[in-house]
Amino acid sequence: MKTKGAAIIFILAMLHASAFAQLRLPGILSSGMVLQQNDSVQLWGWATPLEKIAITTSWNNQTDTAFTGNDAQWSLKVKTPAAGGPYSITFKGYSTITLTDVLAGEVWVCAGQSNMEWSYYAGVYDMQPELNLDKQTNLRFFHIPKSASLFPQQDVKATWAQCDSNNLKSFSAVAYFFGKQLQQKLHVPIGLINTSWGATPAEVWTPAALVQNDEALKQAAAKQNEKPWCPIAPGVVYNTMIAPVTFFPVAGAIWYQGESNTAAPQTYAHLLTTMVNSWRAAWKKQFPFYMVQIAPFTYGNNYSAALVREQQQKAAAQHRMGMVVITDLVDDTTNIHPKNKKDVGYRLANMALAENYQQHNSPCQSPVLQNMLQQKSKLLLSFTGNGVQIKGALPQALMIAGQDKIFYPASAKIQDGKLLLWSKQVKQPVAVRYAFSNAGIGNLFGTDGLPVAPFRTDDWQVQ
Repeated sequence: MKTKGAAIIFILAMLHASAFAQLRLPGILSSGMVLQQNDSVQLWGWATPLEKIAITTSWNNQTDTAFTGNDAQWSLKVKTPAAGGPYSITFKGYSTITLTDVLAGEVWVCAGQSNMEWSYYAGVYDMQPELNLDKQTNLRFFHIPKSASLFPQQDVKATWAQCDSNNLKSFSAVAYFFGKQLQQKLHVPIGLINTSWGATPAEVWTPAALVQNDEALKQAAAKQNEKPWCPIAPGVVYNTMIAPVTFFPVAGAIWYQGESNTAAPQTYAHLLTTMVNSWRAAWKKQFPFYMVQIAPFTYGNNYSAALVREQQQKAAAQHRMGMVVITDLVDDTTNIHPKNKKDVGYRLANMALAENYQQHNSPCQSPVLQNMLQQKSKLLLSFTGNGVQIKGALPQALMIAGQDKIFYPASAKIQDGKLLLWSKQVKQPVAVRYAFSNAGIGNLFGTDGLPVAPFRTDDWQVQ
């Protein structure tokens, strides 16, 4: 009888414990994840209030404990190892969760609108050969699904996955080629957090209060038109597709967006730097942020996209920010989604490799206008880098103007790596514009092969 009674008590105790077995983790903490190497990661989740959670990490066989608060949440910071793995992490409370196949390496956020989102399913032709490759076990994806909310969220419904032909089909092509290049050059595991949504303006990726409390940004946001395929309210995508993963350490972020901000281009640099600063504050890290300058496209307005590109150039000059130029990767200016995503991803990777990892093996910075000197009826322009070249017999998309502000096509030649230009219609030139239009594509390149960034030397009013 005593034995039977003891068994009943044991069973009741187990049933009681199982009733309180509410231990769970956010989606970003799942098997197969990549942790930022040589960092401190915040492990967190939910359980019964006052529950003791023992956390054991296999890379050091160390067990630490956390206690759940009265809000049913617990958290604990642990140090991550140098690149390697696979490892496991065990969480033990009233129940046990074990994460396996955990790697340490470099983690990057890949965000933006449709050109970041575009995948094999969207017709990116460079993705087909990649589907035939063997599973890339050291390249991992975390694909955040689209959602929006008026309030910051703590979790997303997603899990980490290895790069194989199935997972690759729906993943960002730009992000994939970026991550593949990093993995091959750094020889460490790479984790990519894809958080992108076609047609979204940058306001939705920025905390709402930062937009609403800034009069210039508030007025610009009001110019966004309602769209049936994405939200436009400030902050609503930040709340669901950025905020839930800001506890997860990352190396940096890449960004391909801007087309949807042509409605109010003059404030884009201010908006973008506000957004980047908010992300860095949330992650508590001044991580690098590299963007893609929007591609030439026949927008309805003559200069809206040109002004966004100008604003992107301005933002790229800020602390630990950079921009890749892709005017030469466009073969159809009537398509807002250029098909070549491979070279876009590689250029972003080359920038990260040079600027963040000090591997200067490939060119990463497009030449930018540095200085302009007047030489009688001609103008001499110098650029950053080692000089420029004209690809082709005649210069394209180069315009020159005098004080009357009327622009004419310019003749040009290279002089000691600098650009000398003139026009018979302009006796005393004072201003130059290069590819400064919505769909303008020029043929100026640096000596290393990267295209010269579009520019203008004037600050005259344009619409």
